[in-house]
Amino acid sequence: MHLNSGASGSKPNAPPKHDTGRAPVFLCLIPSEIMTNDLIAKAAIDRRMAEIITPVIEDLGFELVRVRLMSAKITTLQIMCDKPDGGIEVDDLSDITQAIGAVLDVEDPIVEEYTLEVSSPGIDRPLTRLKDFDMFEGYEAKIETEELIDGRRRFKGALAGIEGDEVLINVEEGTIGLKFDWLSDAKLVLTDDLIKEMLRQRKASGAIDETQFDEIQTDESAEGED
Repeated sequence: MHLNSGASGSKPNAPPKHDTGRAPVFLCLIPSEIMTNDLIAKAAIDRRMAEIITPVIEDLGFELVRVRLMSAKITTLQIMCDKPDGGIEVDDLSDITQAIGAVLDVEDPIVEEYTLEVSSPGIDRPLTRLKDFDMFEGYEAKIETEELIDGRRRFKGALAGIEGDEVLINVEEGTIGLKFDWLSDAKLVLTDDLIKEMLRQRKASGAIDETQFDEIQTDESAEGED
């Protein structure tokens, strides 16, 4: 079993807001047809795995963020977990791995040999629950929809929270609302602001010594070098 961990924290403080002098524009986007998806478990086997492992994870006081059964040269069951308010630690992941492993040995839902990999969501984490978009309001994200909405599937910009069952995001045209059920993929963009806030939280909790970290290449710094 592989045990991976990534920095994760409670609801971060939003980065400083920059006044553009323009009022937000709310656009009403209508898809060609009703779209449904499950960002936590997409495939049928993933949903089956979620049914098995979710009670185990929740009994330990944690939440399932995402599960994927990856079939390649070596089949890997990838499970991401977190605390309800963020901040899962390596010892937590070890406990979850042992508990899930014991249940899977009994249920035996995977025919072929596989590797169990339990990790935290990491810094540039996937956003799979509606509350994730509220928790990381103010931070940049990439969002994809299952079908075309006004001729596009991909949206990138600062998250603006949620409104009902809609995810709000600031794009060039203004602030738009996307139904959560329309989304096929969503994740945070690795930016300097996001890294600084996560490291600040981890340092404040005594979980890390930031002097042991090398400089992290972000999307922002990479663009600045071009």
